[in-house]
Amino acid sequence: MRKERVGFALCGSFCTHAQVLRELERLCGEYETVLPIVSPVCTHTDTRFGTAEDFLAAVERLTGHSVIQTVRDAEPIGPKGLLDVLVIAPCTGNTLGKLAGGITDTAVTMAAKSHLRNQRPVVIAMASNDGLSGAAKNIGELLVRKGYYFVPFGQDDPDRKPCSLMADFTLIGETVRAALEGRQLQPLLRT
Repeated sequence: MRKERVGFALCGSFCTHAQVLRELERLCGEYETVLPIVSPVCTHTDTRFGTAEDFLAAVERLTGHSVIQTVRDAEPIGPKGLLDVLVIAPCTGNTLGKLAGGITDTAVTMAAKSHLRNQRPVVIAMASNDGLSGAAKNIGELLVRKGYYFVPFGQDDPDRKPCSLMADFTLIGETVRAALEGRQLQPLLRT
């Protein structure tokens, strides 16, 4: 098992949670320590994909750790040097915008801000219905910032959702390994 400590932050995009949980399970099989972090919408929203309670229980079962749910609980991540890499998956357009704008109002955005102070990598696995419209400028902003690495992504349904972009979640582990080496996994754009 690898010794690097992984933070795994989950945001809204509920339709991707089943895929993301499979990749979280893979990371938990590869790394000794995986600390879960969730955005507020994950802690309070029941959807057609399941209840918030069941989702949080699954995350805690997989990682063996209590979920970090508040800004207060995420803040020590940087000062205490708790992580070697932080993954945000799925990273919604909302969270992309907050990261690009320096807004720190959720456990996920605080975890990223706190973690980046140590000049350690943040891996973004996006799922955004407006990736080629409203969120495009935020993606561009983060692509040029030091410390951010993207899981390769592409249009997930160009005919029915022409502005939607989604990471290839199966590449999260490979992207994490590349980010720990200080390099962006290529090719970045997938079809």
